[in-house]
Amino acid sequence: MSFYIGKQFILSFAVIFSILLMLILMVDTIELLRRAASKPQIGFPLVVEMAILKLPHMGQQLFPFAVLFGCMSAFWRLTRNHELVVSRAAGVSAWQFMLPVLVLAFLLGICKITIFNPLASVMLLRFERIEAAAYKGQESFLAISKSGLWLRQSNGTDQSVVHAKSVLQLGNDVELSKVNVFIYNGTDKFNYRLDAKKAILEDGFWHMSDVWVHQPDTPSKHEGEFWLETDLTLGSIQDNFAPPETMSFWDLPAFIEALESAGFSAIRHRLHWHTLLAAPLLMCAMVLIAATFTLHHTKRSGTVFVISGGVLTGFVLYFFSDIVFAFGLSDSIPVTLAAWTPSGVATLLGLAMLLHLEDG
Repeated sequence: MSFYIGKQFILSFAVIFSILLMLILMVDTIELLRRAASKPQIGFPLVVEMAILKLPHMGQQLFPFAVLFGCMSAFWRLTRNHELVVSRAAGVSAWQFMLPVLVLAFLLGICKITIFNPLASVMLLRFERIEAAAYKGQESFLAISKSGLWLRQSNGTDQSVVHAKSVLQLGNDVELSKVNVFIYNGTDKFNYRLDAKKAILEDGFWHMSDVWVHQPDTPSKHEGEFWLETDLTLGSIQDNFAPPETMSFWDLPAFIEALESAGFSAIRHRLHWHTLLAAPLLMCAMVLIAATFTLHHTKRSGTVFVISGGVLTGFVLYFFSDIVFAFGLSDSIPVTLAAWTPSGVATLLGLAMLLHLEDG
């Protein structure tokens, strides 16, 4: 019986998930075509490729809803066919025929973060690079590694590569220490190099202190202060970090460590990582909530209640998660609490309602 109920759930989940993915693919393709209307260099094949590349990332957002509606569909069908009624009459409790679905939902959550997420992150990264080049005409100019922070800036004709051993971020100010700047004429002709003890990002320039200027065939010269023009801001620097959605679940811990060791805040990446960790619990919560709407309604008039209840619950949980995540991003509450609260609250509510209905 467990195998039969689990099979019904998996089939319902697969059908609903596929339908949702097809709808998202169609909507994304239309939106990308609209944005490409003023860009003749972007053809239809590229638009379709971009929509497909973005699809797994959107699928991750749809995963909990597919579990919720898939479980509701399976339980509703079993209830309407009186199969669960017969099971109850034979002495099988609701917790027993829910167990295989809970186990499968938990395994789906594990597959989501260990298999589906790495695939989605790689494809989303490819999508964002194509989008930046084709739609925005720009490319990322920042990289974080164990050797420090690397920046590339351009004034339209010449380019500079900035390397800093460490970064100190205080509010809206950015201070680099042990700075090396390689300045080029054009894109590939080396001009000169700057070595500075520190550099502070101010409005439109880097304010560098204790600077050595090294030029080819010229003795090195020391400057107490040096101003290097830049169009970078703290916001533009942070925006060009690899978004957490483009990083695999397996790669996030190392990147968070590198980001924090470079002196930048990794709250957004840490929140995303903990949210992924909470995914199996969230899938189980969806099963518990679905069961409360479907196990005790056999009349035709109950169909509207089941559908509306499931949709309303999904949207309430979605908006609640967004609110809690916003508190986490603003550092108003701990990141761990913000990531695990939606899953934990949904699980407790589902358990409470089922205990009331079944054993109350």
